[in-house]
Amino acid sequence: MDSSSSSSTAGLGAVDPQLQHFIEVETQKQRFQQLVHQMTELCWEKCMDKPGPKLDSRAEACFVNCVERFIDTSQFILNRLEQTQKSKPVFSESLSD
Repeated sequence: MDSSSSSSTAGLGAVDPQLQHFIEVETQKQRFQQLVHQMTELCWEKCMDKPGPKLDSRAEACFVNCVERFIDTSQFILNRLEQTQKSKPVFSESLSD
């Protein structure tokens, strides 16, 4: 067994902090891309009657409103989830009692 494999098995639960940060950043990027895709699809279906060479003022106002409501709703849900997580005890803490 070489030194690299023995060091990786010594800390079974330990993950390289740089790698963990990279994974978190990439996961956030992926979530953001998914949100943009969902928002685009939702607002396109809601606001675009018939595609043309120019966006009329009604469709433009609809897109602006749709995007703003999507962002507001997403932010509300995230805040609610954070509140829920803060109010629940962490599983490892509840085991130590």
